[in-house]
Amino acid sequence: MKPIKILCVCGSGTVSSAMAAQKLTEKLGEHGYEVHATECSPTSAETALAAGGFSLMACVSPVYQDFGIPKVNAVGLLTGFGEDKVIEDCLQILGGDAE
Repeated sequence: MKPIKILCVCGSGTVSSAMAAQKLTEKLGEHGYEVHATECSPTSAETALAAGGFSLMACVSPVYQDFGIPKVNAVGLLTGFGEDKVIEDCLQILGGDAE
């Protein structure tokens, strides 16, 4: 398993981002990734990113600022509509399957 860090962002930084983190851990795990997710709100994203090492940002709330890492619209992880597209977008950023 290849370890990666993902920043999951939602309005309050709790429930929706935790749901997205869980889905990403499960789905990307099937592709050989060991996901270490950090959850936050859009206003605390810059502080969270200061820890460094994040591969991408999965957003279920709008994040307009450019932090220099790829962003994925992760709303599909919550609704179930477009979930596969979210995972495909993540895999494209990560370079495909880890194995």
